[in-house]
Amino acid sequence: MRRIGDRVWQPGDLIPAEIELAEEFGCARATVNRALQSLADSGLLDRRRKAGTRVALNPVRKATVEIPVIRKDVESRSKAYSFDLLDRKQLSPSVLLQKQYGLSKSAHLLGLWTLHRSDTMPFAYEERWINLSAVPEILEADLETLSANEWLVNNTPLSHGEFAFSARNASIAESRILNCPQGAALFVADRSTWVADQPVTAVRLAYAPGFTMNTTV
Repeated sequence: MRRIGDRVWQPGDLIPAEIELAEEFGCARATVNRALQSLADSGLLDRRRKAGTRVALNPVRKATVEIPVIRKDVESRSKAYSFDLLDRKQLSPSVLLQKQYGLSKSAHLLGLWTLHRSDTMPFAYEERWINLSAVPEILEADLETLSANEWLVNNTPLSHGEFAFSARNASIAESRILNCPQGAALFVADRSTWVADQPVTAVRLAYAPGFTMNTTV
């Protein structure tokens, strides 16, 4: 990384082979491979089979997004956090969930509908589906005391996920739950997480009007 930053290796340059770097740094080739892959994942290197590894011509900085614990988000705003578990049920995946996540019709999901509060006021409405094949132990968790959001962050290993952010007008149900006018603009976050090729959970969060998302790069 220092050589790239100091332009010892210029954009587009072919860097030394793994075996040469392993000899130079006195380490295993596997260690070099992991280091180069980390730099490739961050957008600094372009690795191609049989073509070698080059310094990226147009480095793309990739952001790392942490799955937020809603309680911590509320408390970071100097507010008191609470939540209501509005409903929970075991169900089969809808046709849409089957297509999105490769689930069979016989898969077992836990559906949860939760209202998160900030100083007793609605903060976010959560609709969540959990794949019980991936997380069977959640059936024993006390989700009235600890939200599924926080329980999953604390107890479930993840390998990758997908995020999507959008704006949407509040439906009749959302306006009632979030105590806002029907049609009010809501910030909506859709997220799915996986461990290897197995889906863990899919969640949609609709935040009450006035919500601001804060992040760092």
